[in-house]
Amino acid sequence: MLPFSERLAQAVRTKGNPVVVGLDPRADSLPPGFIDGNGPAEIARGFSRFCREVLDVVGSLVPAVKPQAAFFEQCGPAGMAALQEVIDDAASRNLIVILDGKRNDIGSTAAAYADAYLGRRPASVWGCDGLTVNPYLGDDSLEPFVEAASARGAGIFVLVKTSNPGSGRFQDLVADGRPLYQHVAEMVESLAQRTAGGSGYGAVGAVVGATYPRELAQLRRTMPHAWLLLPGYGAQGATAADCAQALDDAGLGALVNSSRAILYAYRQGDYRERFGAARWQQATEAATRQMIAELRAARGESS
Repeated sequence: MLPFSERLAQAVRTKGNPVVVGLDPRADSLPPGFIDGNGPAEIARGFSRFCREVLDVVGSLVPAVKPQAAFFEQCGPAGMAALQEVIDDAASRNLIVILDGKRNDIGSTAAAYADAYLGRRPASVWGCDGLTVNPYLGDDSLEPFVEAASARGAGIFVLVKTSNPGSGRFQDLVADGRPLYQHVAEMVESLAQRTAGGSGYGAVGAVVGATYPRELAQLRRTMPHAWLLLPGYGAQGATAADCAQALDDAGLGALVNSSRAILYAYRQGDYRERFGAARWQQATEAATRQMIAELRAARGESS
């Protein structure tokens, strides 16, 4: 199998955009008719069906999807079975699947997480192409993930500067004259450069919130060999122009995530008026196409 960075570059080129659809199923936001009952098994079934129907719409439009493990974990074992169904469905459509699990630990426990998630089946039981990883246990805790990713054609995205308002409480603390997130970014760059392929990017990427455009520009310069996963577009306020600065001249090097603004477009403004709950898939498609068009416009490309 090709290295993760090359498969990702190929997927972005094929689809002509860097959009990642976050699969964040929320019981109180789903269109009517998906959840029949209040138990975790019924909710999990609704989550699986909804996410797979989202894939029916976005699967031909975007290069990657990002299931958020927490929403499935809320439903216990039934939720985890639903998550597996969604991962398998996305993989069958040749989408890059990045699990947002923010995993990590030390020693053999980190190795167990890496073994569980990284690599298409049968390399791992979950069959994910990528995984978000917490770096704050130190560089040795990342090595098992780097090794598994490199061996299995997978990738990791290390939390560097997250999109939430409180991220600065710890990530912006200054050590040796630089904010903590800058130290993490330098470590990510060294790992990305070590694993870089023909595209110039490596198997180790970074999560950088597009809600902090000044820091994003700085971190793009610090990590020229790392794919950047950019949360914050749409519902959290980041714009296409904020995100476009993270892309190289070929439109590679960054993935722009949107979750609520796409999944639940039928509940929002003009989409609600045009489509409503009965035509929620059309609203999701329209929102996805609008995001793609906005990113292209921000880069000076024609639609």
